[in-house]
Amino acid sequence: MDGCGQGGTHSERTSEETRAKRNRLFGIQTWIALPKDREDMAPDFEHHKNAALPELQDTGIQAKLILGSAYGKSSPVTMQSETFYVDVILAPAAHFPLPDDQEDRGIYVTEGSVEIAGDVFEAGQMMVFRPGDKFSARVGEKGARLMALGGATLSEERYIWWNFVSSSRDRIEEAKEAWKAADWSKGPFQLPLGDDAEHIPITPELESTLPGEKKTSL
Repeated sequence: MDGCGQGGTHSERTSEETRAKRNRLFGIQTWIALPKDREDMAPDFEHHKNAALPELQDTGIQAKLILGSAYGKSSPVTMQSETFYVDVILAPAAHFPLPDDQEDRGIYVTEGSVEIAGDVFEAGQMMVFRPGDKFSARVGEKGARLMALGGATLSEERYIWWNFVSSSRDRIEEAKEAWKAADWSKGPFQLPLGDDAEHIPITPELESTLPGEKKTSL
């Protein structure tokens, strides 16, 4: 769990040995916006092994609670707002209900298909549901794997530009200028220890290829 807060940075690397041979990796990287009163918290990092995450089992259901609380269990990962984030593996014809005690809820299908209210959703599709609706997803004949997620609704809109997210447009402009300045010793950003020899700069060419700033409600 990487809590970015103010000035958070991270690095993703593979070893030369790994890159020398063919490999296959499947994963989902998820970012959760911080509440407004915690946007400037100090960056933090937590690592929890797979065995530390609660397991959820029922007929035709195997699930792992990664973040937050759901179905009477809680993940050890520190969260800054109400959240649930669950990796779910479903057997053919299984039914999976979402928690009904969170305002925002959704499902992202990673394998197989699910049927909800007569509509079938395949891998790569995501559904976001209205607050308070009670329902369950019925799995197709080949089974399915999905991410079930949700939590408390943010009370403000968020502005997004490249890797910067904030409730303030001005703060994003400040972050852009600080990253361009590349003052890793005195500026707000510090590169990861042991991997600080290079960074991705914000060049005019990069700015021209990035989508314009978008405002979104999360």
